[in-house]
This record gives sequence, C-alpha cells and structure tokens, in this order.
Amino acid sequence: MGDVRELLEKYQDRKVAVYGLGTETERFLSEFGGRVQVVGLLDSFRESGEMYGYPIIPVREIPSKGVQLIFTVARPGSCKAIAKRIGAFCQRHGVALYDVRGRDLLEIPTASYDFRCLDGKTLQELLSRIDRVDVVSFDLFDTLVIRKVRSYTDIFELLDLRLREGGVCIPDFARLRLLAEKELSRGRAPRLEQIYEYVLRKAGGGFTSASELAQMEWELDLSIMAARETVREVFHKAVTDGKQVAVTTDSYYSLEQIKEILGRFDLAGYDKVLVSCEYGASKVQGLFRELRNRQEGERILHIGDDLVSDIEGAEAYGLDTFRVYSGADLFDALGGLGVEGEVMTMADRLKAGLFISHMFNSPFWFEDERRRLSVGDAFGVGYLFCAPVITDFVLWLREQTEAQGFKQILFCARDGYLVGKMFRKASSQTRSVYFLTSRTAAIRAGVEDEGDILYVDSMRYSGDPEEELRVRFGITGDRVTGGDMGNGGRSGEILMKAAVQRSNYKKYIKKLDIQDGRMAMFDFVAKGTVQMYLQKLFPQHLKGFYFLQLEPEFMADKGLDIQPFYSDVEKNTSKMFDSYYILETILTSPYPQTEEFDGDGNPVFAAETRGEEDIRCFERAQEGILTYFGDYLRILPESAREGNKKMDEAFLSLINKIQIGDKDFLALKVEDPFFGRMSAVTDVIR
Repeated sequence: MGDVRELLEKYQDRKVAVYGLGTETERFLSEFGGRVQVVGLLDSFRESGEMYGYPIIPVREIPSKGVQLIFTVARPGSCKAIAKRIGAFCQRHGVALYDVRGRDLLEIPTASYDFRCLDGKTLQELLSRIDRVDVVSFDLFDTLVIRKVRSYTDIFELLDLRLREGGVCIPDFARLRLLAEKELSRGRAPRLEQIYEYVLRKAGGGFTSASELAQMEWELDLSIMAARETVREVFHKAVTDGKQVAVTTDSYYSLEQIKEILGRFDLAGYDKVLVSCEYGASKVQGLFRELRNRQEGERILHIGDDLVSDIEGAEAYGLDTFRVYSGADLFDALGGLGVEGEVMTMADRLKAGLFISHMFNSPFWFEDERRRLSVGDAFGVGYLFCAPVITDFVLWLREQTEAQGFKQILFCARDGYLVGKMFRKASSQTRSVYFLTSRTAAIRAGVEDEGDILYVDSMRYSGDPEEELRVRFGITGDRVTGGDMGNGGRSGEILMKAAVQRSNYKKYIKKLDIQDGRMAMFDFVAKGTVQMYLQKLFPQHLKGFYFLQLEPEFMADKGLDIQPFYSDVEKNTSKMFDSYYILETILTSPYPQTEEFDGDGNPVFAAETRGEEDIRCFERAQEGILTYFGDYLRILPESAREGNKKMDEAFLSLINKIQIGDKDFLALKVEDPFFGRMSAVTDVIR
C-alpha cells in the first residue's frame, strides 16, 4: 500500500479517523488498525452506529475528538469527491487527509502533459502477456467501454434531472441512489431493481416503480457509453488467436444487459461472461473464484483498470493481471490538465467527461520514453479544444435571441457557417438565414459618402494603393493601372461602384424572403464594420450578437446595437483574446469569400486560396465540434445547461500545450484578405 506505512509510523501516537464503511475498510482495519489510535469511522451517509468494532462519528466532531489524520479508504474517484466534500473543513482545522495509498488529498495537483510520472505498460507488453496464457479475462467498465461523464455517479444526477423534467421529484435522489448501492453491496452484489427498491423505501415511494427507474437508468447509461477502441482491438486479437476470452465484471446489470452492451460495441467471440449480480458476489467477494474454478488448471490473465478489484482482487485468487488505466485515472495523473479546478456544475462535469472519454479513450500512452500527450487529427482538435466554448456561445446566442423576442437571425458568411448549423440544432423558435456577406462585400455596397471612405481607409491595408482598390472596392483594370479615375477621382469611382452594388445586394436580399420586424445578426469577432454597412441595406433594425467585439471604443459613435458574448472587461482579462484566431480558422465555410453581387443578385466569389487538404482538414475539425455539440445536447437536460467561460478557456488553452500530430492542421493559414494579411496557424499556437 505504498507510503501508508510511513504515515502510520508518523501518526502512531496520534488520533486518526477512517473514512469509508466498505469491505476495503474492514481489510484496512484488520491489517493496520492496531498501529494507530482509530477513534472512529466516517461516512457520507451515516453519522451514528458501529461497524467493525469502531463507532461511526460525524465529520463535525473530528476537531473535538483530537483527530489529526483522516485515512480515506476508497477508490481514486471517490477519494476526489470526498476531498472536495471535506477538504476545506480539514484545512480549516489542521487535519491531514490522505488516501489509503499514502497520497495527500489536500495537495493541489500540478498540471502535466506527459506520463513519465506514471508506471504504465505498453500495448506490446500486453500482447506478449496474452501470448503466454490460456484464458484472457477482460473487465468491462472503464476497460472495454468508457462513459462520457466525469464519474459514473453523474448518471444519478442526470437521471434525477430527467425525472424532474418529467414531473417526478424524489428528494435527494442522487444521494439515495448511491447510498442504496453502498448499503446493498456490503455482503453481496445486488441487481439494479433491488437498488431502486431500497431507494423507494427510503424515499417513501413516488409516482414510479423500481423496475421503471432501473430501466431508465439502464437506457441512460447505455446511451453515454463508447468503446475503448484500442482495448477492443486487443479483445478481437485474443479471440482471433484462439484464446479463451471471458468478460468478468462487477455490475448490477443482468447477464442479458451486459451481453447487449458487448453486442452494441462489437465485442463478440467471447466464451463466457461473469456478472457479479448473477452470482451475488463482486470480484473481491468471490467472482474471480468462479472464473478460476471454471478454468481449473489453465493460466488466466485478467485485464482491468481498478487497482483494488481488478488487480489486487484477481491476484488474491491466483490470476495473472495487467492494469490498463481508466480515462479518469489518466486525467487525474496529469493533474487534471489545469481544467479540473474549474469543474463546478453538472454541465462542467459532463464537459470534463466528454474530454476524458475522447482524449483518453486509449490507455496506451507509454509507447516511448517521452510519453507525451498528443492529439492525432483535426477532429480531436475540434472536439477537445474548440467545442466547449463554441457550445456555450451557441446556447447563449439561442437564449439571448429568444429572450429578446427575435424571430429571425442572419448568420453572416463565412464565420456563421458552422455556428448557424449548431444554432439550428438547438433552437426551433428563431428562423435562421445563412447570409452571404463579408467585410469586403458590405463595404462595396454600403459606402455612401466621403466619410465612409475615410473610415475604410483608416483600417490600414498591407499592400500598395492600387492593390487596395482592387481588393477592397473591386475597382480594377485601366481605371487603376492607367490612373484614369474619372471626374470624381478615387472617391467618385468608389461611390459610383457602391451605388451599383447596393442595388445588386438588395436583389439578393429580396430572394431570402426576410420578414419584417427587428432582426438579429451573428458575427464572430469583429469591430462592427459589416453590421454598420449592412444596416444601410435593411429597413429594419439590426442587433449584432458577437462572440467578441474588437475596439468597441472605436465604434462607440456609430450607433450600432451590439451585444458580445465576451464583455469588454471579460475580453481584457481572459485568455480568449489571444486564442480566437484559432477558432476563426476552424469556423469558416468551405466555400470562397463573397466579394459582391451581380446585376441579378447572384454572388460573385473571390478566387479560392485554400487547397483541398486545407478544406478537408477544417471540415474534420468542424465534425468534431458538431459531434461534441450533439453529445452535449443529447446527454444533458436543458435545465442543467450552464456556461463556464473559465473552463472553456482552460480547454482551449490546451491547444498550446498538447502536441498536435495532424500535419494538415498545422499547415492551415489564418487569412484576412481585407487587410492583405496571412499567418500560419502555428504562429498563433504557442
């Protein structure tokens, strides 16, 4: 048990308490209870009574009893939850808090981006171990499949939210559900319906039955599972190589339900499935004995993630073992990557779970000495780093437009391409229109006088004056190269062209069947130039909803109605201002920029400057964002959807810290033709 003996020696003359009432506590007390002065046991649900010969006491009495150390006897995920629950109390009263393996639970973890601190094994080492045995046993949860939540107990809160949305309220539902599992698992392995019978007895009943609750949890749980791809490949190889393959799992699901999970994730070819509730015993209570007895005389290797049940439990029955780390364990080993400290709500826990289930889907991070964390493709860049903040923005946009009574919204090309798709998935009340425009197109049609031209000229172009006229105003040919600018000179040419473009643009707008009344418009990151010139083309009032507004003080006298997701104060104090270029590069449309409109109101596009590889690359990143958004909406009930910009920024900042292996992504360019600028995406990823 690691450094626990050193702690016991250090505290041998002092009073300690033990947190946890499970069988692991019984084993801990039998082995170490005589070495320290154990004054009592602590639990999340019970504050009185007696167990294993010790009194159960409330946490609040710890100071008065002179306790100087609390040993937490629980699994890592539970230890983290306990530390969150009582950590501040322990610090306030000078009580040390350690887990059963000697880890200081009050220590703030330092973010790391490689696994050199972790003792892990390679994929090849696992395959070599399999070659030397007759039978291969796989744990199921967190080994063959992973859940898209931070902890499996989050399912209880998600189910509670769904019940409440359906009009069923069971007070303290999530707490009762966990209590029931703990209480019924002390001497046996219960079925899920038995757990819910206990819940309803404690709650005094409700407008539902134990079987209905069990079915709802099963369906919810199944919907958030995903296969761990590399472990599934190992499973398939073991089957193909003729090994006898077993699935040995602690679960309150029936054998038929476990087989349904295996079928859903293409885990076929196994010889046997052992489920704890079918035998009334967990792995450490005798399930491994059943496996060993069935394969008497044969060498068995059990593969699993849990150090207690899968490794120590299997070894106690004479099985060989191989540990594959769960996604949560890998995340925790890296100090939560600087993200864990921002987790506050159920929405935050889901975001963490989505990240973990994708980032750490594979447990094999130990294949070379560097053991560096990396993302191999643009899909992962979109899903892991960009999707959280774009998700929060789109849901904010929906909330604001609906609350303010907007019946229609323009999603301005090209930044509105993906955001508009997401908005349409989230909102059915507001009509959304993909609106072809650009800074160039809006200016060419919107300038009306010398003041407008001076405003445009104040935005310095990075090329020569002739090039600026071509790029910004579409004035080309002899009128530029020959210097013939007509009687009105440069301004006259610009305004004459603009009059034609206004007429052409309005023909395009008429085709869109835009309704009367106030109208919202989306722009991603902008000062407000596009909105200012588009307002001249529309009879109705435009309100701009931006992700972030640049230089609002510069636009203060323009009379624009703009509401940004990031306020000016937030923008100046957050990391988002340094990172939005990355988002702009990904959110764009696969179609060229609109420059102007012809006499029939049809768009005239600029020459495409991006290659096919570039377009395929950011489309893959967009697929990642859309997949994440779909997962988020599907899993989290609307009542629990809360934004968290600090957490979003922590995810986005990881793009600067985690190695990106997609060469096409690293070759992308950040384009701004209006200013004549182009930068490599690697210049904005530090």
